[in-house]
Amino acid sequence: MELCVLASGSKGNCIYVSGGGTSLLIDAGLSAKETLLRMDRAGIDKNAVKSILLTHDHTDHCKGTRVLRERLQAELFANEGTATALEQRDPKLLSGFTVFDDGGAFEINDLRIEPFQVPHDASDTVGFVLDDGFSRLCVVTDIGQTTSLVKIKVQNCDIVVVESNHDVEMLRQSQRPWSLIQRIQGRSGHLSNEDAAELITETANGRLKHIVLAHLSEDCNTPRLAHNTMVDALSLIGRGNLPVHVASQNEIGPRLLF
Repeated sequence: MELCVLASGSKGNCIYVSGGGTSLLIDAGLSAKETLLRMDRAGIDKNAVKSILLTHDHTDHCKGTRVLRERLQAELFANEGTATALEQRDPKLLSGFTVFDDGGAFEINDLRIEPFQVPHDASDTVGFVLDDGFSRLCVVTDIGQTTSLVKIKVQNCDIVVVESNHDVEMLRQSQRPWSLIQRIQGRSGHLSNEDAAELITETANGRLKHIVLAHLSEDCNTPRLAHNTMVDALSLIGRGNLPVHVASQNEIGPRLLF
């Protein structure tokens, strides 16, 4: 399987995945023009991408959905809550979705996809586990707290893309309104660096090969803080040499084969 994070952050999210005879995008939060440009820069064959999976209906995850679908001639996949929210926002998307059930796996060619619910303040947010029969990838971002289900899904994966949104002290000392700070720290908000590290250290086993830290706040976190928090926690369980990548809003991530 192959993974490339094209963008991750509050201004737009998009992840490329290829495996099991299919190539797809998870989320379409950039403009279609920017998404296609980044795919070209990453050396990705955009003509091979025929599916787009959506985690939820927040703009930074779905802004480019309709135009990107048209440009790629791709099939859209979302649960009922997300599909309904986007259809209400853009009538041109009516009946444009293949709707999946949270907790019910489906397949695109030989790639098995397992959507699972996560707590976040959108219509119905999900994470995904993707399995091509050889490798397993878990994508879990925009999540306010870890749950037993999230931990189960993260376990036994070769690579995990996990939210590491903010440093707690930077958030509390920021100039943001207190209501926004409470929302971010709340059970339906976003994971802190420490939360992400706790999730991974509680679930990591010998199969885990890569960690990608995602959805970093631009003003309440830094790549170094997020990276060091995770590495320090992994060192305590004897996994300090595990590769930890930090996804960027503005830079295309590496193409990871696993």
